[in-house]
Amino acid sequence: MESNLVRVLKTLSDETRLRILNLLQFGVLCVCELEILLDISQSNASRHLNKLTSVGLVEYYKAAKYVYYKLNDDITGEYPFIKEILVTETKKLDKYQEDNRRLTKYKDDGYTCDELKDGKVCFED
Repeated sequence: MESNLVRVLKTLSDETRLRILNLLQFGVLCVCELEILLDISQSNASRHLNKLTSVGLVEYYKAAKYVYYKLNDDITGEYPFIKEILVTETKKLDKYQEDNRRLTKYKDDGYTCDELKDGKVCFED
């Protein structure tokens, strides 16, 4: 049987999953927010979130019609290199910087999940 460390490392080897974790380091996000911020389909987001959840990297909770995800502090405490990658290494990559810019604009403009789903959010300057 594989150790959890091996499973975590395999899970981290996917760029979309790293992009999700990159955004979740800044706080809780709904699956619909991740879809729009990362410009991925709902099924793609769900597939990657299920993988991240299955190895314990993220946790989730339901509130009304939305499912919210957050980094699992226990596992990032157990494997501190995860936080190091998110804090240090992702800053060096353009795609991750763009994701962070979109997240900042989304939060600063006070958008909601409903506005995202209605297509009212524009990330262009």
